[in-house]
Order: sequence, then structure tokens, then C-alpha cells
Amino acid sequence: MSTTVADVVAALDRRYPPAWAEEWDRVGLVVGEPDHPVRRIACVVDVVPETVDEALEAGADMIVAHHPLLLRGVSSVAATTYKGRIVHRLIKADVALYVAHTNADVADPGVSDALAARFGLTGLRPLHPPRPGSPADGPGRGIGRIGELPEPMTLAELTRLAAAVLPVTAWGVRAAGDPGRMVRTLAVSGGSGDGFLAEATAAGVDAFLTADLRHHPAGEHLAAGGPALLDAAHWATERPWLDDLAAHLAGELGVETVVSDLDTDPWTVHAAAPRPDDKEPRREG
Repeated sequence: MSTTVADVVAALDRRYPPAWAEEWDRVGLVVGEPDHPVRRIACVVDVVPETVDEALEAGADMIVAHHPLLLRGVSSVAATTYKGRIVHRLIKADVALYVAHTNADVADPGVSDALAARFGLTGLRPLHPPRPGSPADGPGRGIGRIGELPEPMTLAELTRLAAAVLPVTAWGVRAAGDPGRMVRTLAVSGGSGDGFLAEATAAGVDAFLTADLRHHPAGEHLAAGGPALLDAAHWATERPWLDDLAAHLAGELGVETVVSDLDTDPWTVHAAAPRPDDKEPRREG
């Protein structure tokens, strides 16, 4: 018997139960006929026209995405709207769409486990465990991970390592704190993580890597003696999870999987400030 959309949904729901998602989140099957056969699955962070193009060109029958296409309520999916055009295109192509978002963030293994693996972190524990008694409550589960680096390094060295092991983006990686600060314990959280600055401080880690850090919360965090901060592109901190997702689906269902390396981070140009001795501005990105 061939694998169907319903089979893929069941496998994903077992690994990332929808009940584990935040109340505001929208996860699960978005588009697709349950009995439609699935031979190839495309794994993406964002459902945008470019990643849909990739999936269709690869002959995918289903897309599994991290970010919801329809997070907020809509009254229309007419083809005159940006998201409506995506929905129409998927339906016309008989391509199903499934989303695993905060339920994949909190899972063990989940989004931040894949991020932690890029740094070789050991002794992992959650940065932000689920509320006791909540559906996601359980050993090892929670947002973010805390672990030990294979060997201590300075913040400057860790920043260079992050730029080397994370997917390349124009944004790159920036850090806040003393460049010479020694880092042994590192917290990581895929996606927007400045809501967990207090947890990183309470955990006593030396540094915290995440995305979408803002000026005032970061500055106040450092002024209060919190750990050093590393800020990477949102897409780059979640892209590593796609490899784990694809491997799981291939192993569980025997389907072919393809992973999108298309950088969907909205920031596309980066220019470093010229050094005083530079005759011409240095250009990057």
C-alpha cells in the first residue's frame, strides 16, 4: 500500500502532537486530501512562492513547513491575495501542506535539539520547560536547550563558530558582550528568543544564541549581568531541524524527502562598517 497524506499526518502528529502547540498557534494539515498518495515530501521553514516552486519542481506531493501559512484568521483565500494564491496553487497541483510549529519547538527531539547539535552541545536540558500539567509537560521537552560546548572558547571564537556551522545568510551572526568572555555553557533557542532572556540568566549559562533580539531588551539584559548574547538570522536557527524532520519521515514512512536550503530570511544585504585604515568600504552579503 502506498503512503497517503493521512499516513504522513498521523506520523507527524505522533512526533509533534498538535496539543503541544501554544494556544495562539495554528498547526496540522492546512491543505490536502487525506487519501491522496505521497511519494515525496518537501521540508521547508517558510511557505512562500519560492519554496512552493522548489517543491513542485522536485515533484513533491506534500510540503511540511515550520511556520504557519495561515496563522491569523482570514475571511478569504481568494487568489487575489498573497496567501490565497499559494493555497490555490497547492490545491491545483494536488500538493498537501502540513505545519509543525511550536509543537515541534517543544518536542524532544525538536527544533532546538537540531540547533544544539550544530555546536556539539552535550548534557542537554530545556531552557523553558512546559507549564507543569500542560499537554506538552514531559521529560526533556521545552523551548530551547542548554548544554556544554565540547571545549571552552571566547565569545569572539564562538561567534565565528556560529557563523561557520549555521546556514549562511546576509544577516550572519552578531554578538553582545565582552569578546574575550569565556563560554562553557550555551543556551540555544530556534527562532525568536528574547522572551527567554530571564530563563537564560536564571540558568547561569555563559551565552545564549537565538534570533530576533531587540535593542532595549538586549541592552537591559546585559546591564543586569546576564549572559552574553548571539543573534543569528531567524531562518538559520530553524533550518537545521529540517534535516531531522526529513530523516524521520523517510525512516518512518519510507518516502522520499527533500530539504529546502532556500534562504527565506527577509534581510538580503549586509554591509560592515569600514575600518579606519580601509581606503574603500568593505562590502559583504
